[in-house]
Amino acid sequence: MIISRTFDLLDRYQKLFNKEGILNAKSKDQWVSYSAQEYIGLSHDFAYGLLALGYQRGDKLATITNNRPEWNFMDMGMAMAGVVHVPVFTSLNIEEYLYVLDHSDAKAVVVSDRNLLQKVRPAVDQLAALISCYTIEPIDNEPNWMEIIELGRKKMEEVKEELAKRKQEITPDDFATLIYTSGTTGLCKGVMLSQKNLVRNFLAAAEVFGMGPDDNYLSILPLCHVGGRMGNYQTQYSGARIYYAESMGTIAANLKEIKADGFDTVPRILEKIYDNVIAKGNKLTGIKKKVFFWAVRLGLRYKVDSESSWLYKKQLKIADKLIFSKWREALGGRIRLAGCGGASLQPRLERIFWAAGIKIINMYGLTETSPIITINRQMKPFLKLGSVGSLIDGVELRIAEDGEILCRGHNVMLGYYKEPEMTRSVIDKDGWFHTGDIGSLERGIHLMVTDRKKEIFKLSNGKFIAPQILEGLLKESELIEQSCVVGDGEKFPGALISPNFAQLEKQLQNQSVTFDNREDLVKSSEANEIVKDEIQKINRRLSSTEKIGRFRLVPHDWSPETGELSPTLKLRRKFIHEKYEELIRQVYQK
Repeated sequence: MIISRTFDLLDRYQKLFNKEGILNAKSKDQWVSYSAQEYIGLSHDFAYGLLALGYQRGDKLATITNNRPEWNFMDMGMAMAGVVHVPVFTSLNIEEYLYVLDHSDAKAVVVSDRNLLQKVRPAVDQLAALISCYTIEPIDNEPNWMEIIELGRKKMEEVKEELAKRKQEITPDDFATLIYTSGTTGLCKGVMLSQKNLVRNFLAAAEVFGMGPDDNYLSILPLCHVGGRMGNYQTQYSGARIYYAESMGTIAANLKEIKADGFDTVPRILEKIYDNVIAKGNKLTGIKKKVFFWAVRLGLRYKVDSESSWLYKKQLKIADKLIFSKWREALGGRIRLAGCGGASLQPRLERIFWAAGIKIINMYGLTETSPIITINRQMKPFLKLGSVGSLIDGVELRIAEDGEILCRGHNVMLGYYKEPEMTRSVIDKDGWFHTGDIGSLERGIHLMVTDRKKEIFKLSNGKFIAPQILEGLLKESELIEQSCVVGDGEKFPGALISPNFAQLEKQLQNQSVTFDNREDLVKSSEANEIVKDEIQKINRRLSSTEKIGRFRLVPHDWSPETGELSPTLKLRRKFIHEKYEELIRQVYQK
């Protein structure tokens, strides 16, 4: 059957995957499941409710919620009714919530729980004359989203014909969703995506992943994020069962208990999984520890089959039996795929996960491109580890003279909401979208992304520095949690480093050195010498121009909540430069 609008997935469920347990989420430590029929019914009831409330095509409704089946019921209900879905991150501050809800012209907002309601309430109160507020979880004296469902059931016969008409009238080119980019600088921008933008993207992803109705998929990335949403749709297209992760802290446990075949991720999550595995390896002793790290070293040299020697393949089979099979078993025993995007992935992580039998499908794109422009495949010739893959069908790509990646095709957004000039600044008269990223094509097939165009800076000697490359190398150290490379106009690159405090404190304890607080720790000569040794190891792999000249340790973990990272875990450089202005000055003091 032809899928041209997101809600066509409901008909696909009806005809091909009419079964139990298609959507699953934890409630009070128990998995709560929804069948295909419940999914279809609740989505229609929500659509009926919107029509009964007077929602017109093009009206906006915002959701601010953790990943859960209810997100899908509302999303599909809005799509069928022609209502534009405005999914919003749960980690914004009050000013950002106020801006998004006001700028989007949302008629209502649905929040998931009491904690989020308290965060969003000040913004809702300021817009009370314009916006209604509902909650998903029952809260005394607060309107609940089930009121829309119940109204839809009550008024179904009155609006049924109107809903059927709207569904028939909605075209692939219709405005479907308004997604506000998390933003690494300034106010977030509202990206308008069409039904075609979303559908053609998830169909491309589904073809690459090749999952089926017997598979289990753990949804980790926020559904408000275009990548998480694409993964959500493509998994529904495949008929696989979707389980929504409880939190970032339960990912490994959730993967194991559902015996996941696949999951979606960003590089930071893979880094955490790898670090946890290595930490367990470090606790081993004797021959077990030697065998463990022999397998790790072997995995870090991994190449796809056709590029590997007979001896390497035989050694890998031994490593798999002794070590890597246990890694997979710790993640449920069936894991074989992970879709990864959103930031630069360290090649060493990609190699070792592939060596361990977990294929990391790296991809590249932006919210403005729905998101995929390129995606790695599971087999050659469109597979190349270290790249972000090859083009999806129907999309063109070219590299501008200054190295910027441009793309054109069905994945390019309709534009920025209420910002025609900004739209024209990124989509030229020939329809090419200017990504703002620098890259190159290898053999005319595989895209290599170097850095953000605006983040590359020039040293005083005229040499250009791509900070993301250096930051990726720094984060390979188990002592470095996050780093931000600085040095625009200076003689050498410097770095601000947020250490892995657990690992750093462990090494300090081995030297019989302890500190009462992190402020004293990061200022200590002992801690700085340990990190300096790590940076010197990394510097040996760099050209003279790229070597990190000096650094400063910061006493904080970086996160979206503290402002240094965006909700998709990218560095917010402007915020970091402002917050740590004095430390950056110290890096370059003589």
